[in-house]
Amino acid sequence: MSEANKKYNGYDTTIVYDYKEYPDTVSGRCDNCGNAHFKSSVKDTIFLRECRECSMKKSI
Repeated sequence: MSEANKKYNGYDTTIVYDYKEYPDTVSGRCDNCGNAHFKSSVKDTIFLRECRECSMKKSI
């Protein structure tokens, strides 16, 4: 799929969403694009999950 044909749900990818306030609509999938592949990192006991497709971030 080309970059122009991808459909996103309009989430702002520049901010980090809190999982407690915005839980996954489909468990284990990105709310913005539906992708199931994430990059994960931990810093100061905060687990951050970033979608590899659209770069939407959630603090778990």
